[in-house]
Amino acid sequence: MKRTQILLFVLVAVVLGVLQAVYIVDERQKALRLWFGEVQAEISDPGLYFKIPFLHEIIKYDDRILPLDTRKLEVTPADGRRLEVDAFARWRIADAKQFRRAVGASSIAGAAPRLERILNAELREVLGKVNSGVVLSADRVVLMNQIRDQARSQALSLGVDIVDVRIKSADLPQQNLEATFERMRAERQRLAADEIARGNEAAQRLRATADRTVVETVSEARKEAQIIRGEADARRNAILADALGRDAEFFAFLRSLEAYEKSLTGGNSSLVITPDSEFFDYLKSDTVR
Repeated sequence: MKRTQILLFVLVAVVLGVLQAVYIVDERQKALRLWFGEVQAEISDPGLYFKIPFLHEIIKYDDRILPLDTRKLEVTPADGRRLEVDAFARWRIADAKQFRRAVGASSIAGAAPRLERILNAELREVLGKVNSGVVLSADRVVLMNQIRDQARSQALSLGVDIVDVRIKSADLPQQNLEATFERMRAERQRLAADEIARGNEAAQRLRATADRTVVETVSEARKEAQIIRGEADARRNAILADALGRDAEFFAFLRSLEAYEKSLTGGNSSLVITPDSEFFDYLKSDTVR
């Protein structure tokens, strides 16, 4: 019984030893084999590998393209107009040995802050040389490629390859947006006031022109009316003069009748005239009663 237990124990120990001596690197990984903390070999090809148990340490890294999302960064372009830039990068471990020497045991979690500092520095440098209009336009692809290339050269010391850099958004800070909106509103109000003033001025000119036209038209009409009235009076006087010349007695009779009509109308008309007045010449009868 003891012998069986010993054999079983030995068998388990051998199995555990074999398992401890075997490790697998798949196609999504690359690995480093360490000998007492020193890098002995880099394994990039997937497969089954062996190590000395408890003496070799195997460190595995993700060989895929990894994301790096940065926090919003405030940059100041060449025209002094501050912008809040939200960018991200894609990167992968290109040299596992250099990556291990650079970040140590902190691995990917320790590399991310250092990569973010590199990316932010290049964002400030590249975007600080152009105007904000270029950053806000569709032409910023050239800027993103420039940031990627400069960040890639800086990240080589970490054993990292920067695959891509993209700017997700570039906006004015909130306080700047409010100030910009206020300036835009003030500008629109100024333009509206200018348009209203020009409209009022045009209205005044039209009103003055209309008033002048009215005065000129009324004056011309009055002038023509006076001329026509004067011509009519002249013709009337001419007709009266002609009639007087033909029959003075009839003319005197007619004028007397007009005088009677004018003086004897009205309910309260009163005349104080002597009976032998010439006014009553055509009212007197040839027969004395």
